Amino acid sequence: MSGSSKKSTRADNQQVSGKISDDYFSGFVDGEGCFYVGFGKREDLPMKWQIITEFHVSQNPGSKNVLEALRDRLKCGYLKPNHPGSKKDKTWILIVKDRNDLNKKVIPFFDKHPLHSSKHKDFQVFKKVLSTIRKGHHLHKEGFTEIVDLVFSLERKTKKRYSKTELLSF
Repeated sequence: MSGSSKKSTRADNQQVSGKISDDYFSGFVDGEGCFYVGFGKREDLPMKWQIITEFHVSQNPGSKNVLEALRDRLKCGYLKPNHPGSKKDKTWILIVKDRNDLNKKVIPFFDKHPLHSSKHKDFQVFKKVLSTIRKGHHLHKEGFTEIVDLVFSLERKTKKRYSKTELLSF
């Protein structure tokens, strides 16, 4: 048996037994997860921008049970089809939006079971953004600017919807 199929069999056995290790979840998120910080225009807010913070993990339907197990392990989030209208994309996604859950469940989990890919930096930025929001600093120019700078310090493969200049034009 090759090294790759040994790993696959081990993961499958963990999934079947329902005893997926926390380190497996951490590695799974390293490959399939996203610590998302985005912005939405909101004229009713002090800085005129809503800061969107979400944790996502996606998976093909055959391994939906891993997402369910991660949701159960974190004790938060919900599952839904990633693109319900698509005939091609049948993936499922675990989403955690609630900031209390992000701060008290998701962050501590990944502090205890660190990521090892480039997502480690994404996680650190995500954690700092949530901390800034929790302290209420995002409601003021300096805190909001800090968050924008943090988000734009990350490399992204997709184009950001809003430019840094647009976000910081007070």
